Amino acid sequence: MRAIGYVRVSTEKQADFGISLEAQTAKVRAMAVVQGCELAEVIVDAGESAKNLKRPGMERLLGLVDAHAIDTVIIAKLDRLTRSVADLAELLKRFDKRGVSLVSVADSLDTRSAAGRLVLNIMVSVSQWEREAIGERTRDAMSHKRANGECVGTVPFGFKLAGDGVHLEENPEEQRALVRARELRGAGQTVRQIAIELNRSGHATRRGTSWRFQYVAAVLRAA
Repeated sequence: MRAIGYVRVSTEKQADFGISLEAQTAKVRAMAVVQGCELAEVIVDAGESAKNLKRPGMERLLGLVDAHAIDTVIIAKLDRLTRSVADLAELLKRFDKRGVSLVSVADSLDTRSAAGRLVLNIMVSVSQWEREAIGERTRDAMSHKRANGECVGTVPFGFKLAGDGVHLEENPEEQRALVRARELRGAGQTVRQIAIELNRSGHATRRGTSWRFQYVAAVLRAA
């Protein structure tokens, strides 16, 4: 069988977790020997995220798949290929159409069998669910903090951190500028006109600089 290896890291720090390019390559080469494959090359995507398939190495890999130049793709771990259920489904469909199998070393998966394809889809679906569940919990926690008047992220214009360093309290000077900007906006003024008026009336930004229409727009959106 003609095989291609694929390895990826998004940052240099990943080497600390045993998934450096060298470690992945060694696993891919070892699996090629076990599988009895002729490993043509190992394609490398260094410093590339798995959030989508738009990566130089991935594009080269898919080009070889579409050209029917290989029979098997070997990876060290599934998340080196993709972290997206949708992208994985697209890859499996594309591989299957060209008669290409996917072998993952760490996950002990081989899509040449129906059982391998089933387990692969289950694993990625669970992984996707975990990420979405974490996202939901994070959003709920942020909403709870906001509801209790706690600061979340950047302190919004018109407010400042209270003495406890957690809660927000109004910043009188910024509140005056904010109220005036809202009044002008309610009167139909454009953000450029509002910026001119705020500067004319002596209202400064948080940094003490002159108002620009972009900053006026950002403050009004966040208010």
